Amino acid sequence: MEFKDYYQTLGVERDATQDEIKRAYRKLARKYHPDVSSETDAEARFKEVNEAYEVLKDPEKRVAYDQLGANWQAGQDFRPPPDWDAGFEFHGGGFTGADAGGFSDFFETLFGQAFHEGYSARGGPQGARGGHRGFRARGEDHHARILIDLEDAINGSTRAVTLQVPEVDERGHVAARSRTLNVRIPRGISAGQRIRLAGQGAPGLGEGPAGDLFLEIEFRPHRLYRVDGRDLYLDLPVAPWEAALGARVKAPTPTGQVEVSVPAGSTSGRKLRLKGRGIPASGSTTSAGDLYLVLQIVLPAADTDSAKAVYRNMAENLAFDPREHLGS
Repeated sequence: MEFKDYYQTLGVERDATQDEIKRAYRKLARKYHPDVSSETDAEARFKEVNEAYEVLKDPEKRVAYDQLGANWQAGQDFRPPPDWDAGFEFHGGGFTGADAGGFSDFFETLFGQAFHEGYSARGGPQGARGGHRGFRARGEDHHARILIDLEDAINGSTRAVTLQVPEVDERGHVAARSRTLNVRIPRGISAGQRIRLAGQGAPGLGEGPAGDLFLEIEFRPHRLYRVDGRDLYLDLPVAPWEAALGARVKAPTPTGQVEVSVPAGSTSGRKLRLKGRGIPASGSTTSAGDLYLVLQIVLPAADTDSAKAVYRNMAENLAFDPREHLGS
C-alpha cells in the first residue's frame, strides 16, 4: 500500500492553517474538475485532491494523520503501526456530499471504520445533537478507542487514560490537546465493549447537557496470552517424553499456576481446555471464557556428547519416519 502525502497533494506546508488548506483545495478543484479541465489526468488528480482535502479539512482526521510522522514520502510502501489510532477522541465523523466514494486503500485503511462510519457499525450511537428546546441543545457524543492490559479486564481496575483532542486555535492552526481521565475498568470487560462516561463529550448549547464519551476497549498484546472474544490461548511448551508418555505439568493462568495433565500420545497443537479460566463473566448476560493450553513440543538441544548419544539411540531404536505420510 502506498503512502499518501496529503500536504504535497494540496501543495501546502504541514503547518498550514485550515483557511490555507481550503483555499488550496478550491484552486486545485477548479483546475482539475473533469467537467472543465483540459488536463489529461484531470479525473485522477481531482480524486486525489478530494481525498487529501477530506483528511486535512477535518481537525480530527488531520491530527491523527499527522501523528504518523513527516518522514514518509509519497509512494513509499506503508503499513500503519498497530493500534495507530488508539487514544484519539472524535465525534463520529461523516462524509460531506461531494466527498463520498472513490478513496484509496490508504485512506480506507486509516479512516474507513473509525472516522467515517463512527461507531454505528459497532452498535454505538452516532455523535448527534438532540433534545432541542429553545436555546437548549445536548452536546455531541464523543468516541475514542483505548488500549488496556488484559489484567485490567481480569481483575477490574481504575486507570488514568490520556486522550488526544483536536483543536483549532484562533489563527486556524490545528493541534492536539491532551486530557486525562480516571476511568474505572469493569471486571470482565472484553475487546469491542464500550465504557460510557456521562457528560464527558462535547458541551451543550445554552443550558443543554453535555454529551457522553464512549471508550471502546482493545487489549495491548500480552506476553503470554492471545485473546479471542472471552477465551484466552497460551502456548504451553512440553518435552517430547511428556507428550509421548503423559505427564503432570505446571501451567500459568491469569489467576495463578495450576497443574494440568498432558495425555500420553499428545502432539504439537493439541489444546487442553481449562473451563472458566479466561476473561471472567461480565454482568448476568455473559459467561466466563475458557483458557486453552496449546501444546508445543520443544526438542532438547543436542549440544553435549551425552545428548547426541540419546538422539542416536532414538534414531537406531525407534521405527519412526516423520515423512511417511508424504509417500515415496
